[in-house]
Amino acid sequence: MDSQNPSAQAPTASRDEPKNHPSRGTSAGVVHDNSHHTTHFTVIGNHLAQHEALSLTAIGLATHIQSLPAGSPVDIRSLARRFPEGTTRIAAALRELEAHGYVRRNRERTAAGHVVTRTVSCNRPGTVRPRRASGNAEAPPPRPEPEPPPRRAEKPKARRRALPSVPQPVYATPDLLLTAVGVLSGLRRADPRLLISATDAEHLAPGVVAWLERDVPPEAVHRALTTGLPTEPLHRPASLLAHRLDAGLPPLPPFRPRTPAVVHPMQNCDSCDHGHRAPKPGLCRGCEST
Repeated sequence: MDSQNPSAQAPTASRDEPKNHPSRGTSAGVVHDNSHHTTHFTVIGNHLAQHEALSLTAIGLATHIQSLPAGSPVDIRSLARRFPEGTTRIAAALRELEAHGYVRRNRERTAAGHVVTRTVSCNRPGTVRPRRASGNAEAPPPRPEPEPPPRRAEKPKARRRALPSVPQPVYATPDLLLTAVGVLSGLRRADPRLLISATDAEHLAPGVVAWLERDVPPEAVHRALTTGLPTEPLHRPASLLAHRLDAGLPPLPPFRPRTPAVVHPMQNCDSCDHGHRAPKPGLCRGCEST
């Protein structure tokens, strides 16, 4: 039976002993306490673990993807269910890995006609792994990414119906248009429900001008538009006003031919000798009145 020799000299430490051994570590910097893995491990290159351009999220995500068995889902939604970073940060990290060659995502169509995304993880970008021989087992087919839930169909905005047409004037002068806008803007004083927008007033103003051209004074147009209004709420007062301007348009005034003015010749007054116009010689109006 072997026995330990208490007087035996302790072995001298080798010069090749790693300086980062726990017993010789310092307070500054990292100290490694490593164990040799025999199962369930993944080899990660320092070009990934110490990449200067990748974010820490992208490095960690690449490490996780390289540790997964073939056929594991690595779409954004599956990764977001696994990790707390959320879809936005995971999508950004995948874009980083794609930009530096650690991940390739290709859209392919299966024999069944479905479009799937095949994600290829590269543990060493820039190298192409030869394909397996036909006798070897093939990698499992890619799992189709889950279809995103259908977006809720947005209701189309109801298109505003155009206002009814209004009668058009023969010639809308600026003065008549200004008077028409004044008539329309004053309707709300008679009934607050007749408050209209500037766009509606621009549409209705020519109809008011058509009334003014028919010798209808502005006060009469105001009464025609505000008298006998319905008692229920007016959902679109401009539509009611357009209907009244068109339906109640008065007729054109009767044609009155102008009688040409008679111009009498100049006569000299028989009394004061002042000139005046008269059909025949005689006294002027001033001398006739005295």
